[in-house]
Amino acid sequence: MMIFKKIEFIKSAGDRGGFIKPNKPMIAVCGRSNVGKSSFINMLAERNKLARTSQTPGRTRLVNYFDFGFFVLADLPGYGFAEVSKTEKDKWGVLLDNFFSMKEDITHVFALIDIRHKPSQEDVQMINFLYASIIPFTIIATKSDKIGKTFVKPKIRELASYLKIGEMDIIPVSSTEKKGRDITLEKLEKIISVYNNRSDIAEDDEENDKIEE
Repeated sequence: MMIFKKIEFIKSAGDRGGFIKPNKPMIAVCGRSNVGKSSFINMLAERNKLARTSQTPGRTRLVNYFDFGFFVLADLPGYGFAEVSKTEKDKWGVLLDNFFSMKEDITHVFALIDIRHKPSQEDVQMINFLYASIIPFTIIATKSDKIGKTFVKPKIRELASYLKIGEMDIIPVSSTEKKGRDITLEKLEKIISVYNNRSDIAEDDEENDKIEE
């Protein structure tokens, strides 16, 4: 199991010019406002205040980058919050569109959905977008402690059917009870391993091209 010895905040970006091009895997975390993104990130890092949590939805309005050592995590602004102006919503939309347009820099996406509720229209749009853009993703079903333990598996099955994905591509988590962290870390290890293998192959191909020249 990977251990994060040192986790650092890198920067916030409010436009394309501020986005970073990491030299390691980049994991993006997205979801509706108040779905529990900050709590999930804090649970992953085993820190209470790495990502700011708030009772007020829509608090995250920038792309916030964190260096987890093995990978860079990009915390994206929440979508679907009704109590903001259309101008503000449009601004967030442009920011997200610009971020995902640089998909070659995105290794994987953790798309957070509240396990208690049917996915919203915005959730479905996001998942369909990730499919269409061929960006690998995993669903993180948050707030699993808010339903009875016996209801978790049926909810996962229902969610998988609704979004037309495999049940193994959904990880139920509870930031409050610290559940789902180990499974998420196992997923991250596989993602990073694939990334490193591809990087090694690319470097070998580049070296062979130089030899042939």
